[in-house]
Amino acid sequence: MSDEKNRATAAAILPLVGGAANVTSVTHCMTRLRLGVADRSLVQDAALKALPAVLGVVEDDTYQIVLGPGTVARVTPEFAALVDAGQDAPPVPDDPPATADRTGPTPSTAEELAAQGAALKARRKARNATPVKLFLRRIANVFVPLIPALIGCGVIAGLNGLLTNFGLLPALVPALAAIASGFMSLIAVFVGHNTAKEFGGTPVLGGAVAAIIVYAGVAQVSAFGQQLSPGQGGVLGALGAALLAVQVEKACRRHVPEALDVLVTPTVTVLVSGLVTLFGLMFLAGEVSAAIGTCANWLLAHGGAAAGFLLGGLFLPLVMLGLHQALIPIHTTLIEQQGYTVLLPVLAMAGAGQVGAALAVYVRLPGNRSIRATVRSALPAGFLGVGEPLIYGVSLPLGRPFVTACVGGAFGGGFVGLFNQLGTTAGSTAIGPSGWALFPLLKGNQPLGATLAVYALGLLVGYAAGFLATYFFGFGKQALTELNAATDPVAAGAAGG
Repeated sequence: MSDEKNRATAAAILPLVGGAANVTSVTHCMTRLRLGVADRSLVQDAALKALPAVLGVVEDDTYQIVLGPGTVARVTPEFAALVDAGQDAPPVPDDPPATADRTGPTPSTAEELAAQGAALKARRKARNATPVKLFLRRIANVFVPLIPALIGCGVIAGLNGLLTNFGLLPALVPALAAIASGFMSLIAVFVGHNTAKEFGGTPVLGGAVAAIIVYAGVAQVSAFGQQLSPGQGGVLGALGAALLAVQVEKACRRHVPEALDVLVTPTVTVLVSGLVTLFGLMFLAGEVSAAIGTCANWLLAHGGAAAGFLLGGLFLPLVMLGLHQALIPIHTTLIEQQGYTVLLPVLAMAGAGQVGAALAVYVRLPGNRSIRATVRSALPAGFLGVGEPLIYGVSLPLGRPFVTACVGGAFGGGFVGLFNQLGTTAGSTAIGPSGWALFPLLKGNQPLGATLAVYALGLLVGYAAGFLATYFFGFGKQALTELNAATDPVAAGAAGG
């Protein structure tokens, strides 16, 4: 039944994005089906949002349909199979019954908010189309495909830690350690492969150059008066090495005769990029990686509540500006160095503030059935760390609730940062999940119970602060009156009678 449901979801989505002929690429991340579309005008946004399985849509460098964790990984293969076979699904009616079910008998107010949210997303996309932000998106595209492996290995590492701490199944501990660590020991190769693929080079050449970084034999090489060590430079070195390999390869393609290309281009690409990696990039990237780890630990160890307050409060605006993508290599570097990133649990508090704000919107608008229905449908995803439906469907179009959601995130981040300063670090062994979905990935410098408690209490602080800030400061008197005005005959009759 589950396969049939996923197949039906894929079949319902396909015609609404213009059919198989309009889809140029199909990938997915933690929560979103990411599509390349040839003709954007063929995509039916409103009909997609009306599908019960769809939590929202986001237009960025790809067209992204939010399906939620777990669901997206099951729907994507079914969707890709339909695209490959060119089997367009039967058309969905313009006014599917699910619309009324999800937004109530009079969804006009919620529809207006959704339209405003879509306009805000369009303006954000236009503002984000700068060279720097486009480059950051492409860097993010390098790491997004790695997130499932990071999560899987992170959960296994956490399970292995529990077995070790409690002295259970000692014979299984080495095997789990190997399973959890194998991917991380070779992550540089995957980063190099994806980098070359993203920037127009030959993926295997990017992986080959990046593999130099993790090869044990680099310990025999000296650079800048120091002996290199395997893994030095990590993912940042792999990223730089593969970017260089792409440029060398493209130069060779322009100048090497076609008859010699198959021999000369790969050889020159690997040789030149490899030498520069060994005698320059590994050392420099190693210094940068070490500085990132030192700065992150120093920031939370000394800045504590203040640093957490700023990070938690500013993360939603960073997401709106597209600048959060610069944090993905930093998270990955910290995980590679320390086994966990101390930044993610702090930044996850932004989602808690968003949930608290949405709850306050629900309470403050008892007369607006459509917005309350939108909040109800989006809250489960919000608790699991999928914030797009609440952001674009509720808080951002309303204006003030977005700001008060940031306030909630700031207080939650400040709480987690304070405990970090006091000596209880909460970190995550992988990137991607937040909210309740982050619990299986938590790790810190104290027993697991203490780490879980700090994160859980931080979420509660974020919920409470977001709720209170929105309840008391999220609406002006006039806006509150207008939004609570009855808009359907039933509610109007009740109000009048």
